[in-house]
Amino acid sequence: MEAKDLEIVRQFVTSELGSDNDKLDSLSEKPLQLFETFAATGLANWWLPEDVGGRGLPLEDGVEIVNELSYGDAGVAFALLVSILGSSMVQLHGSDDLKARFLAPMAADGTFCAALGSERAAGSELNRIETVAARSGGDLVLTGEKFFATNADFADFLVVIARGAEDPDEYLAVVVPRDTPGIEIVKRWDVIGLRASHTYAVRLDNVRVPAAYCLPGSGLRLLETGLNASRTLIAATAIGVARRIRDLCMTYAKEKRFRGGSLLESPVLAQKIGQMEMQIDVMKGHCLRAAREYDEIMAGPDATKVFTRKGILKSALTAKLFCGQAGWNIASAGSEMFGGLGYTHELPIGKLLRDMRYVSLVEGGDDVLRELLFSRYVIPVSRRS
Repeated sequence: MEAKDLEIVRQFVTSELGSDNDKLDSLSEKPLQLFETFAATGLANWWLPEDVGGRGLPLEDGVEIVNELSYGDAGVAFALLVSILGSSMVQLHGSDDLKARFLAPMAADGTFCAALGSERAAGSELNRIETVAARSGGDLVLTGEKFFATNADFADFLVVIARGAEDPDEYLAVVVPRDTPGIEIVKRWDVIGLRASHTYAVRLDNVRVPAAYCLPGSGLRLLETGLNASRTLIAATAIGVARRIRDLCMTYAKEKRFRGGSLLESPVLAQKIGQMEMQIDVMKGHCLRAAREYDEIMAGPDATKVFTRKGILKSALTAKLFCGQAGWNIASAGSEMFGGLGYTHELPIGKLLRDMRYVSLVEGGDDVLRELLFSRYVIPVSRRS
C-alpha cells in the first residue's frame, strides 16, 4: 500500500468520523452517506483482486486501514471490512463466471456483500443449521431464517450457508443476488455498539438461484476459510479503538486537576497508560503476524487447496481472542479514569467501551474460539507450537 493511501484513510477519518458526530452512535434508517464518500476514495473493498478490477491489497495493509478507520468509528470500520468474509469465499472457490458476475461490480462501485451463516437455534454449532437448499431441476431453492447478517439489506449479494435437503450431512455455500425474490429482511438489530453498522435478521422463502451459484466444497469449510480474514480485521478494530481511548485519557489527564497539579503527573496514570501502550503494541504485532500468514498462503499457487486443508488458522484465532480481551482491559481501565463520567453519555469513552465489546462476541465468542484452539491445535500434538 502506498503512503498516500493511508493518508487518504486518515483524511476520511478526520473529515467524516469526527468525535462530535452523534450520527455514528444512532440507528440510521439507511446506510450513512459516508460509505459512499469512502467508496469515492477508491479504497472500498481494498482486498478484491486486480483481475476483477480491485486494488488487490494484502491483509497486512488491511490491518493498517482498519486500525485507522476504527480510531474514528468501529461501526464504520466493521461495515467496511466485513464484506471480506463473503467475497473471499467467492474469490477462493468461485468460478471465473461467478467472480465476474459478483466481485467485479463490488470492485467497480465500492458496494457490499453479506455472509449468512448464524441461526437462532444453532448458535455457534453451525452443523445444526436448519436452512435447507433443495435441488429443483437446474436450480437450488433455499428456505430458512438467518439470525445475524451485517450489510444484508443493501448488499449486492449474499453467501448463504445451508444444509442439503436430500442429504442433511451436506453443507452448501450458495451465492444469492440480493434482489432475488423470496428474501425478506425481518428486522434490523438494535445493537449496543457499532451502531453505524447495519445487522439484520433475514428470512429466505423459496429463494431460487441457479445451481451454478453453489460454491464447490463443504459450505462449513468454506466459511471457516473466509473467517480467517474477517476475524483478523475484527481484531484490528480493537487496536484503533484502544488508541482512541489512550488519547482521550491523555487529553483528560492534562486538563484534570489532581493534588495540586494535573492528573498527568500521577504515577498511577503513568502505569495505566504504560500498560495500555504495551497492550496496543502487542495487539498490532499479533494482527500483522496473522495477516502475513494469510497473505503468504494467498500469494501461493494453491491457496484454495491450502486453506481447505488448514481450515481455521491458529494466528487468526489467537489474534481475535487476544485483541478482544486486551482491548476490553484497556476500555475498562479507560472508563475508570473518567470516574462517574465514564459511566455516562457525556463523553466518548462510554461509546468506545460499547464498541470494544463486540470484538469478543462476533464471528465466534471467546469461549467458542478457546474450544476451537483446544480441539484444533492442542489435542493434535503435531499442530502444537
